[in-house]
Amino acid sequence: MLKLFADLTKFGIVVFSVLAGLAGYATGFQIEHSFDWKIFLETLLGIYFLSSGSLALNQVQDWKIDLKMPRTAKRPIPSGKIKPAAAGILSVAFIVVGLQLLFTIEPVAGWVGLVCVLFYNGPYTLYLKRQWAYGAVPGAFPGALPVTIGYAAANPDIFNSESLYLFLIMFLWQMPHFWVLAIRYKDDYAAGGIPVLPVAKGIDKTLYQIAMYTFAYVGVALAAPLFVHASWLYVLLTMPFVFKVLQELYRYNKSKGTERFLAFFMWLNVSMLIFIVIPVIDKWNFLFISSN
Repeated sequence: MLKLFADLTKFGIVVFSVLAGLAGYATGFQIEHSFDWKIFLETLLGIYFLSSGSLALNQVQDWKIDLKMPRTAKRPIPSGKIKPAAAGILSVAFIVVGLQLLFTIEPVAGWVGLVCVLFYNGPYTLYLKRQWAYGAVPGAFPGALPVTIGYAAANPDIFNSESLYLFLIMFLWQMPHFWVLAIRYKDDYAAGGIPVLPVAKGIDKTLYQIAMYTFAYVGVALAAPLFVHASWLYVLLTMPFVFKVLQELYRYNKSKGTERFLAFFMWLNVSMLIFIVIPVIDKWNFLFISSN
């Protein structure tokens, strides 16, 4: 039962969303405010329920497509382990709970969460990814919002440089992250009728786009001092991960996407977490030192 629930809600992706929300909250939190464990935990729960519900609803919307793809045919709905209607009720209930928590904590966090769900389960799922080779680009918009939701729960001023940095890191990371998977499972996407970039434009075009977005991604990470407070600790911790991501990108592209898939994919994922957590460490380290 637990595995069924985890598969339906895509628990691995939800964990990334919650961790991003945690980083957003820690970055947005102001030292002059008193810390409230209840608000903090409710923020993480709100992101958890919202992400779980949205991803489960996505499976309800896509189950007929999933049935055509070997990689996704064993998911709970196409495999018959749960009825689409039951999964739909569960997903909507989770979304409602998540939004209720977020709106109660901070209306801005609730509105960002609502926009995230509406765009992901609306235009992106129902049209963009099914019709457009570059659907991953607008699709990265809701994918980057969990970090903004977390930030908004602590600081409703989401249009400042700190919040923008966190959003850009998560936004730019998603294109190479997704297109590497799209190359890996190109035949599956073709079977499902999804015109992902490798299917619609070919491997070479996809590798070029992966490289361009990866350069933009690490470029924003290196430019973090322009957005957030950064000290020597930032440089010390960031540079090794930038180097590894670029090294694995070179190796992956050199093999035309046939080798080093897992290494490049994992370094992308680890680096994203590092790039949004380091400013948190650096910020609180700075505040701690300055108070002594």
